[in-house]
Amino acid sequence: MAEARDKALPSTGGRFRAAALWFAPLVATAMLLFVDLQPGRPQVTAAAAVAVWMAIWWIAETVPLAVTAMLPVVLFPLLGVMSGKAVAAQYFNHIIFLFIGGFLVALAMQRWDLHHRIALRILLWFGVRPASILLGFMVATAFLSMWISNTATAMMMATIASAIILKLEDSVGVSTARPVAVALLLAVAYSASIGGIATLVGTPPNMSFARIFEIQYPTGPAISFSRWSLFALPISVTLLLFTWAFLSVVHLRRIDHWGIDRSLLQRQYDELGPMSFPEKVVLADFAVLVVLWVFRADVEIGSWTVPGWSRLVPTGKLLNDGTVAMALALVLFLIPSRRDGGRIIDWPTAARLPWHIILLFGGGFALARGFVDSGLSQWLGDQLHMLRAWPPWLLITLVCLGITFLTELTSNTATTEMILPVLAGLATAIDINPLFLMVPVTISCSCAFMMPVATPPNAIMFATGRLRV
Repeated sequence: MAEARDKALPSTGGRFRAAALWFAPLVATAMLLFVDLQPGRPQVTAAAAVAVWMAIWWIAETVPLAVTAMLPVVLFPLLGVMSGKAVAAQYFNHIIFLFIGGFLVALAMQRWDLHHRIALRILLWFGVRPASILLGFMVATAFLSMWISNTATAMMMATIASAIILKLEDSVGVSTARPVAVALLLAVAYSASIGGIATLVGTPPNMSFARIFEIQYPTGPAISFSRWSLFALPISVTLLLFTWAFLSVVHLRRIDHWGIDRSLLQRQYDELGPMSFPEKVVLADFAVLVVLWVFRADVEIGSWTVPGWSRLVPTGKLLNDGTVAMALALVLFLIPSRRDGGRIIDWPTAARLPWHIILLFGGGFALARGFVDSGLSQWLGDQLHMLRAWPPWLLITLVCLGITFLTELTSNTATTEMILPVLAGLATAIDINPLFLMVPVTISCSCAFMMPVATPPNAIMFATGRLRV
């Protein structure tokens, strides 16, 4: 699920941010005055100037990312790229409601501490040998980050991991326990990012891709929840198992002869007490939501097709994953919690929605629409035509490597929304399926594993003081 903040710490120096504050509009103005990308179509140059302005501010984080995302509302109508009505429409759509509905269910899960119960139960299932508990932590973190904020998941799992590490240090000594501590903390940080890849609501870049692809290719296949998960879940599982094996070999290969006290986890689980009524309601609501998401549209597995339930509804063709998400979220506002006369979700809980991410989505969608409506996408494609001679595997390798390094320093979501419209134009120019470029790059935007500032889970683990850069 979405991050509460795209970056945990400032990614660039104060002087660079201050310079970028004025440099970006100056560059955009210079482009408007002295550059004519396509004679007879000034809107192409205008859209490019706005894109450059937004890219510089997003990379430098000169102002809050959501503030940069609102530039198209003013600049596109002013420069003749799009009407104000058309721009505004990009800021609320079915992908936005998919995000809001899924996040509301996640907030309900966090409000009643259901995510804590799920995490501890998974850990108890996996056993207490070092390699086993490492896998348990990774599975629990990845599963939760498929549905709730990666930041919230990492903070909760860091608390559990710290309790285990302290107990271990008391038992075997700080130096002996250090490899396990490092492995557990890295496992939580990495798994929070890996798990988000698996579902459409797992991380903002996935939802940005779905909407931008729809804008660029309105007649293309719809990117539904089930279609994305059918592709991305195996990738997420493979990455998770590889990371587990890597961390086990590097940190745990010499210490697998002793285990971790199971009673510590059991005691934490017992302290939660029996499952409360609100927990049961949220768990049932969450389970129904996942089933409806997965089986709304037809699920195609090779030559075998599982019919979607929307076929049974007379208006099924009008429904989408956002409709389902909001329906299941609204139910939680209606059911009494049996505590203090409240409901499962109240408005103070719902008000914790990360509205800045919603604005960031909207800005990216507006930028993508501006690329199409102005003709900038076609112009970019024409300029990149020479890349047709490159082998596709080389092109995709270079692009994914570049994006992986860029996202170590910039917002994952902003990076996605800057690069995907460009790649759509490139795919058209070199005559390949746009999904071949856009999907790997979207996944690469979630692979910010190197730097403590790259993503909030990394920063949370680094803040424990047990890891070095």
